[in-house]
Amino acid sequence: MEAQLQYGTDNLSVEVPSSNVTVLAPRPEEGLPDEAAAFREAVREPIGSAPLKELVGAGEKLAVVIPDITRALPRERLLPWLFEELSHVPPENVTIVNGTGSHRANTEEELVAMVGEEVYERYSVVNHDAHDPGTLLLAGTTPEGREVYMNREYVEADRRVVMGFIEPHFMAGFSGGYKGVFPAVADVDSIMHYHRAAVIGHERSTWGVMEENPTQDQIRQNGSLLPLDFCVNVTLNREREITGFYCGDPIAAHERGCEASKASVMVPCEHEYPIVVTTNGGYPLDQNLYQAVKGMSAAAQIVSDGGLIISVARCNDGFPDHGNFRDMLLEHDSPEAMLETIYAPGFQKYDQWQVQLFAHILQKARVALHSEIEAEDVRNVHLEPVDDIAARISEELENIGPDAPIAILPEGPMAVPYLERAPVGA
Repeated sequence: MEAQLQYGTDNLSVEVPSSNVTVLAPRPEEGLPDEAAAFREAVREPIGSAPLKELVGAGEKLAVVIPDITRALPRERLLPWLFEELSHVPPENVTIVNGTGSHRANTEEELVAMVGEEVYERYSVVNHDAHDPGTLLLAGTTPEGREVYMNREYVEADRRVVMGFIEPHFMAGFSGGYKGVFPAVADVDSIMHYHRAAVIGHERSTWGVMEENPTQDQIRQNGSLLPLDFCVNVTLNREREITGFYCGDPIAAHERGCEASKASVMVPCEHEYPIVVTTNGGYPLDQNLYQAVKGMSAAAQIVSDGGLIISVARCNDGFPDHGNFRDMLLEHDSPEAMLETIYAPGFQKYDQWQVQLFAHILQKARVALHSEIEAEDVRNVHLEPVDDIAARISEELENIGPDAPIAILPEGPMAVPYLERAPVGA
């Protein structure tokens, strides 16, 4: 059969040499017929909140947080509608904060594309920098006594609005809600503590689980250290069309959106598969190997122990350059060695969380990668480079039997499978 795999900004066509193939994709959903009208209705009749226009005074300083370029949120459509609704607020009172978390800053060209040229020219747009104390202010202290610093413009604002895209998340259960604040605009020390090994390795820090998820608990605890006045959350289909708005209170609106997302994109499976082909959902999520771990993690939910995951991610931005992700992969000769380092008492290093997840995946299955990264570089980080995907599947079938079942995730983590014998949230 022919499979269309999301890869960069295009699809990659692969002829899968088998008839025993299961394609796992999100439930098809039509985009809203009039997104702008649906937005106005959602912010004027929000979930658990007063209407947006009533929350922001004309003389108040407003911070609007958006996710960075690695997220598919259609900011260029949402922001003009937001500012139309808040037309009584002068542009000079508004700062758009690009919530990079610990990711790299986005370039001016990227920011213009993200928010739209007109918005970029009228409003102040700043990259959050978790590593520069001069751009941060104290947001509050956690019940454990840890100080949390956040973006200066966010802390100094009188009113705060966050925008986000709700989808299953491999640690936090779902994205969106307070995750647009924490870790998006937090200091690197707080981000490091949030990603500590005991939390990332917890069995409930996983796809689709919200209750008793220590990752999500931290997000909400730290994200609410300062009042968040309003959240604008959306769900999307593969064309980046908005399928639903979940606006208002950052808890009530978010939970409503998570329920809708789970029904749409989480796919129950009856058994494991010895071969799972996955993507990372194409652009913008498959720009680097760091992000591509998400697609691998989705596949790992249903791959057999010792099975093969073939990850199809363009990785045009490499590993990427920020942080210690690549170095930690190169410094260790096995996933077991990576985990021994990470779980050692007192160990703490930026990017360790992604290495930890990566290592756990490699412990369960072999992982091959089709990407733009040089083959030798792929081998050096414990992956198998794959040029011809169909030929690699044929080779695997020769070893395990021609009728072995194959699962394909053409949209990667946009559709998250789970075994029915282990219900999500159980």
